Amino acid sequence: MAMEGLKLIPLQVCKVAISVVHPRAVMLNTAPPTALPFHQHSTPLLPNVDIPTFYRARHTRGGGDHRNHEHGHLSSHMNHMDPSDKIFFTIKDLQVGKTLPIYFYYRDPSTSPHLISREEANSIPFSLAELPYLLEFFSLSKESPQAKAMEYTLTQCELELMEGETKFCATSLESMLDFAQATFGSETQVKALTTNHLRKPVVPIQNYTIVEEPREILVPKVIGCHTMPYPYAVYYCHSQEGGNRLYEISLGGENGDRVQAIGVCHMDTSQWDPENPSFRVLKIKPGTAPVCHVFPADNIVWVPLLS
Repeated sequence: MAMEGLKLIPLQVCKVAISVVHPRAVMLNTAPPTALPFHQHSTPLLPNVDIPTFYRARHTRGGGDHRNHEHGHLSSHMNHMDPSDKIFFTIKDLQVGKTLPIYFYYRDPSTSPHLISREEANSIPFSLAELPYLLEFFSLSKESPQAKAMEYTLTQCELELMEGETKFCATSLESMLDFAQATFGSETQVKALTTNHLRKPVVPIQNYTIVEEPREILVPKVIGCHTMPYPYAVYYCHSQEGGNRLYEISLGGENGDRVQAIGVCHMDTSQWDPENPSFRVLKIKPGTAPVCHVFPADNIVWVPLLS
């Protein structure tokens, strides 16, 4: 079965009833997902992985088995190539008039991998042990940057959970919804939020000013789903206990860009790896202060629909 035979389905054609928390949020079925476009590049693409940079270092303290060693090697490679760590801020920064340098990577949805159906996703192995087969399946050299990116994604998806965390790598919309409902409760309706660029960003990094009072979205649990580099769309979805706080943030860029961003503040970082880049950027230590970040536009944030 060749890659060309896969029936790639844009997210907007999936008939799923999903509501949104406010008018400015983008409904899930109005924009296709984006992930790393493997087929259009011959140079290393790892800098463009949209999982926040702090997930590229180990979350938890300790560890030392072979898989953790391999993960550390991949994470080091990722961090070395990362174009910017400018996604982090503190909860004290959430005030009107505050200006922050923020990195928003824009990716053209029309040239990005789409979700495939659950049936086809289930027909393709998705494990690190099957990587040699997968490279042959997608006609990729094991030394290619695309192969290294696939190895990174599969390694991330197979890492052990940190305390209080649930996670799942979704390879179809149906599996993502299953994970959301398993996390929130099988009878719970769910809604999806995304960051919305009112126009294409002029540059990836610029100074953004908070132009309206940030609005906290009060929900008991949050699932963040981050796009990962793979030949078809894969989302790394996770939820963490510890009092995460979700916000809608209206940003005005110095170049005239306007962004309705979704941001989260992780209130308990005591179990995070001290080498996590967020601590270096914010000049704090694990457990001493919340770590906040914005979500890129191609990430999805799932929350329960409360009555």
